[in-house]
Amino acid sequence: MEKITENLLTKVIRKRPANSFKGTYGKVVLIGGSQNFGGAIIMASLAAVYSGAGLVTTITNPTNQSSLHDWLPEAMFVDDNQFDAAQSIVTAANVIVIGPGLGTDQHALSLLKQTFALAKTGQVLVIDGSALTLIAQNNLALPKGPLNVLTPHQMEWQRLSGIKIANQTTQKNREVANQLGAIVVVKSHRTQVYVDNQVYENPGGTPAQATGGMGDTLAGMIGGFTAQFNNKSEAVLAAVYTHSAIADELAKKQYVVLPHQISEALPTFMLQHQGANQAE
Repeated sequence: MEKITENLLTKVIRKRPANSFKGTYGKVVLIGGSQNFGGAIIMASLAAVYSGAGLVTTITNPTNQSSLHDWLPEAMFVDDNQFDAAQSIVTAANVIVIGPGLGTDQHALSLLKQTFALAKTGQVLVIDGSALTLIAQNNLALPKGPLNVLTPHQMEWQRLSGIKIANQTTQKNREVANQLGAIVVVKSHRTQVYVDNQVYENPGGTPAQATGGMGDTLAGMIGGFTAQFNNKSEAVLAAVYTHSAIADELAKKQYVVLPHQISEALPTFMLQHQGANQAE
């Protein structure tokens, strides 16, 4: 098992070329946020925008539109009851993030199945939160086209993998991740990432992060990082490291770190850790 280190950041986070535009940094679509859980998709959307995604569209319950735009005027909105009209947006995206606050009712299941049907080769599909529970409950197969990135906490991983939390060893987790053909981010006190038959452990993290919305923020960050940076595996690892590194720094002065504070700190943190220009 390897540790994710700070050295990875300057390799992944590249200096932006002068001739770039919003299309250079990818299109991210986020799907989730039922009527009762709108905050989750808003926090994920914040993270995607603040991590530098070029265009962000949030497909969510219409009750969340005002709050979304209060927090994030940069994001576009689509009513999740009109998903058919949004199919062209979903298929044009570089990255799809589904699950934060999605819920587990029939409408949520329908959105998940429709998204799986649309996801295609060349896209990254980040599956988080309620979507993971729906997969486990309904024995859904992952779509074969996109690069699937699963972001379960340990209980969600138990549901998906069938491995009880007490028995979640590195070897067993890696075997299931390989069977799924996905990058798997198992979130815990020391988050582990299973990618390309390798296991990476994140050395950071603080109990100050024990706050609702942390996972939603990480999912949005993974969306933003994989939209922009070419090496998708390294982009996932860099997002995981950055998420906790910012929290560790904030926790030096705060008893609790709030998820949106991590997002707001992203532009400064990424500037401090950028590497060379892609063309150099």
